[in-house]
Amino acid sequence: MARQRGLRFPKNFLWGTASASYQCEGGNTNNQWYRWEQQGHILSGERCGDAADWWHEAENDFSLAEQMENNALRLSLEWSRIEPQEGRWDSAVLDRYRAMLLDLQRRHMKPIVTLHHFTEPLWFVERDGFAQQKNMYYFVRYVRHVVESLQDVCDFWITVNEPNLYAILGYQLGTFPPGEQHVSRTMRVLRNLLQAHVEAFYAIRSIQPSAQIGYCLHYRLFDPALPFSPFDRTVANMQNEMFNGITLQAAESGHFSFPFNLALAAIPRAAGARDYHGINYYTREMVRFDPNAPTELFGQRFIRHGAVRNDPGLDNSFGEIYPEGLYRVLKMVYQRTRGNKPLYITENGFSDGMDDRRPRAILEHLAMVHRAIQEGVPVRGYLHWTLVDNFEWNQGWQVRFGLVEVNPETQERIPRRSASMFGEICRANAITEEIVARYAPEALESIFGRKHAAQRPVNA
Repeated sequence: MARQRGLRFPKNFLWGTASASYQCEGGNTNNQWYRWEQQGHILSGERCGDAADWWHEAENDFSLAEQMENNALRLSLEWSRIEPQEGRWDSAVLDRYRAMLLDLQRRHMKPIVTLHHFTEPLWFVERDGFAQQKNMYYFVRYVRHVVESLQDVCDFWITVNEPNLYAILGYQLGTFPPGEQHVSRTMRVLRNLLQAHVEAFYAIRSIQPSAQIGYCLHYRLFDPALPFSPFDRTVANMQNEMFNGITLQAAESGHFSFPFNLALAAIPRAAGARDYHGINYYTREMVRFDPNAPTELFGQRFIRHGAVRNDPGLDNSFGEIYPEGLYRVLKMVYQRTRGNKPLYITENGFSDGMDDRRPRAILEHLAMVHRAIQEGVPVRGYLHWTLVDNFEWNQGWQVRFGLVEVNPETQERIPRRSASMFGEICRANAITEEIVARYAPEALESIFGRKHAAQRPVNA
């Protein structure tokens, strides 16, 4: 009998899901995203309301993650609940978060806690938020308070989620609050968020020396529409560097590349201020040279014709499902950071309400993770975005990223096929031929028909 083919992952690999407080908890009315909703900026016209009702019933969804034998779960804390007014701390809120984290531990899932995931208290926003360097004091004070309160139930912290995306969407494109379109303020906010991470890193280290502390960046690939065109290649490289390279270099070294270093001061103590690299990856875009698009670095971006796509959302923003991009990002981060820290995939997911592309997409992305590991990239975990459908920022409920379907009116849960499949992968710590044949037989060749699809186990 032939031995079944399989891609086995390292021992103690972290398997889980990722989420954000505002999208899941419900009842958050004291931050800038609630104000943004009230001003009518949600494209669907919806309101977050109870969201997925995690503030009251998160443990029910943790049970679903436990049934998938996840051994980790990423969630964020809501600063606007913890410090609703400047200098006033709500101990009952911290007690609720403690209960959540303890429940995860009882289920043998490692809590991975994000301290800033896009939302801030209104009193902080009214001080001009991260556009003012002096306001980092308030963020670091909040971080200290949280870690001092919860260090006995969490030792894995993400300081800041996607500072590059936060700055670009909020201050350059204006699709996220505060809705500005100023390049200079975009770069200032980005720099200040990176410094906020550094200062939070050292604050946590002083309180909890053994903690794992890092940040996560959003990576998006930009490929030339015509690879043989020097114009397309040039503008694609410029956009890759602008979106991915500048932020990674500044976070890694504390120094911005030219010409941004002329306007942005270096970030003290940035070098070494992380225990791991968090990687959020979703898609890529094609880039064609366009001399009439100077504000886009002379590159017109589009989705490749014939590509397998995510559900588009209301502003067509979720793009191509491109598994090899995750492998390329892992290799790029490993090479540019000299491989001196482990990597965690802190977000990777698919907008797919029918769940007809997600199973194959998960399998093929994980095959690319396995490929990177086989080539020596120290990937230590994979967190899928997301466990249950949630309120997807300015898209509302119109796109569905969850392994579990949620009816926001009734709060009913219906696990999708991809949830069953993800559970089988987690239990096996592997992608087996049987799993692929059951859930996405069309992916058998792409996963096992390549040289990198080794059958031997990977030793951690």
